[in-house]
Amino acid sequence: MEARIPPKQAASHKQLVELTILYQFSNTMLSTIRLNKLTHLILTALTSDSTRLFERAMLFLRNEKSGVLQGMLGVTRDTAGGLKVVGGKDALSSRWDIDDDAILHQRESAFSKHVRATRIEASAACTIIRRVIHEHRLYALGEDDCPVCESCDFVRRLGIAAFAVAPLIARDKALGIIVVDNPSSNKEIGHDDLHFLQLIANQAGMAVENSMLYNRIEEAHSNLRDARERLVHGERLAAIGEMAANLAHELKNPLITIGGFAGRLVKGLPGTSREHHYAETIVKEIGRLERMLADILAFSRKPTICYSACDAGDILMDCFAGCATTLEDHCVSLATSFEDGPWPILGDAHQLKQVFLNLMLNACEAMPDGGSLHVTLKKVSLDKKCILVSIQDSGGGMPADMLPKIFTPFFTTKPHGTGLGLAIVNRILQNHGGRIEARNEGRGAVFTVTLPQVETQ
Repeated sequence: MEARIPPKQAASHKQLVELTILYQFSNTMLSTIRLNKLTHLILTALTSDSTRLFERAMLFLRNEKSGVLQGMLGVTRDTAGGLKVVGGKDALSSRWDIDDDAILHQRESAFSKHVRATRIEASAACTIIRRVIHEHRLYALGEDDCPVCESCDFVRRLGIAAFAVAPLIARDKALGIIVVDNPSSNKEIGHDDLHFLQLIANQAGMAVENSMLYNRIEEAHSNLRDARERLVHGERLAAIGEMAANLAHELKNPLITIGGFAGRLVKGLPGTSREHHYAETIVKEIGRLERMLADILAFSRKPTICYSACDAGDILMDCFAGCATTLEDHCVSLATSFEDGPWPILGDAHQLKQVFLNLMLNACEAMPDGGSLHVTLKKVSLDKKCILVSIQDSGGGMPADMLPKIFTPFFTTKPHGTGLGLAIVNRILQNHGGRIEARNEGRGAVFTVTLPQVETQ
C-alpha cells in the first residue's frame, strides 16, 4: 500500500522545487554574457529532464528595424540532455551549465534547423504573436484554439498544436518571444506552467538584452581599435611619404644632371670602348633610380581621380597590347577567360590600366624562365554586383608569411624596387570602392581584383 503525501506537504515540496529552479535559473543568467550560450541555457532549462517543464522550446529574436522575428534555436526533451549543475552545493549558489558538444548537438538537430529557417514577418504574424509583441504579455492557446493560427507559417512548419508564447521584455521593449509546447504527451499547459514560464521569460529578457548590449560594446570597441590603427597607420605613412617626397625632390636634380652628362658620354665615346660600356651602365642605373623616385612621388601625392564610365574588358585589352613585348621577352603565354560583356565600371581608366599593367608585369617578373599567365573576367554578386578580375601566374607563388604584407608600403621581396607598386595598386582600388586579394594557388600566385559594377542604360 503506497504512502500518501499530505496535500500541504506536497504543495510545500512543489514550491521548494520551483524556487530551486528559479534560483538556479537566475544564477545561470548571470553566469555568461555570450548570447549563443545564453539561448542554449534558457531553452535547455525549459525542456530538460531535471526541470520537466515543457517538451519543446523555441526562441525567436526580433529585428528592431523590420520587426521580423527570426528563429534562433529550438530544443526538445531529447536534445536537452547536456544540462549539468555546477557551483555551490545548495540552490542559492548553484547554477546550470552546458558544454560545447551539447550546444553543437542541439544546434545541428533537425528541429533546431527548422526553427532557424523560420522567419515570422510582422505583417504575416498571427494575431496571438502580434498581441504578445505589442501587449508585452504571455498567451496560451489550446488545441481547439489553434485554427486561429493556421495561417501562421511557423505553426505549420514546426507542427505546433497547443502552445504558449512568452515575450522577452527589457526596458519596455519586446526583444523576441519564447514558444513552448508538449507535442509528445499532449500535456495541457496549465496556469502554474504559464506563471513559471513568465517568471523565467522575465529574467531571460534582461539577460538577453545585457548580452546584446555587451556585443554592441565589443563591436564598438573593435571598430574604435581598427579606426585608431588606421589613423596611426595613416599618420605614419603620411610622415614617411613626406620624408620620401622631400628626399626624392633633393635627389631628382643631381640625378638628371648625372644622367645628362652620362648620355653625352655614351654618344661621344667609341661604341667598343670600355668607357662607353661604363657610361651606358650609368645611364641605365640613372633611369632605374628615376623610376623609383617617380614611384615615391606618386605615392606621396594625393591622387586625382577623373571618374568616367568605362569597360573593364576594354581596359584589359589595352593592357594586353601594352605588355605584349614583355610577355614575349619572358616566354610567357597568355590565356584569357572572359564571360559575356559588357563589364561596366565607373572610374579613372588610366589609373585602372596602371593597376592591371602592374599586376601583369609583376607576374612576368615572377616567371623568369617562362610560364603562363591566365586572366579571368566575370561578373559576380557579393554584397552588391561587382566585376571580378583574377590574374594567375605559374611562377611558384609567394611565401605564406609574406602574403599579408605585400600591400604594405615599402615592403618588397625583390632585390630592386621601392616596394610601392602594390601599395599604389591597393590605394587606387580603394579609391574606386574596390579591393584586391592575393593567394597562392596551384603552381603560382593569384591576384583577385573586385570593382563595383554600374548599371548600363
